[in-house]
Amino acid sequence: MKIGVVSDTHDHLPNVERIVALFNEARVERVIHTGDVSRPKTLDALAALEAPLYGVWGNNDEERELLDAACARHGFDFTESGRELVWLERRILVVHDPREIDYRLDGHHLVVHGHDHRRRLEEQDGALILNPGECAGHMSGFNAVAVVDLEILSAEVLFF
Repeated sequence: MKIGVVSDTHDHLPNVERIVALFNEARVERVIHTGDVSRPKTLDALAALEAPLYGVWGNNDEERELLDAACARHGFDFTESGRELVWLERRILVVHDPREIDYRLDGHHLVVHGHDHRRRLEEQDGALILNPGECAGHMSGFNAVAVVDLEILSAEVLFF
């Protein structure tokens, strides 16, 4: 199973449109957003994904009633940071801020986060830790998302 991971889109709609195209082209089966969507218009743009969207809220997701309404409208599954997903018998921890990780690695196969806009792909205590990095920047070629193959637990970073 291939999943897409995106973080910190911060309402940069041209990038969100490119992210949707990258994930649809990669034929990911699910997408995880690690927070800082910012406004409902970003969720409206993410509705063009051909895969279900799961996520956590970040520190810049302040219009929660409007964001929750957009999630309900599009069938997206967002919750507070610190959620656990289990897909293909792989335990996945989804947090926004990397400071939430250190005490939660035990038994997780994949940990995804955002918040600091810094690309991270490393193994720690048996878990693959991933932050795709900058997704809302204005400099072409430096923005990135990731595609994770859950079967072999490997990630590919896609730059745009």
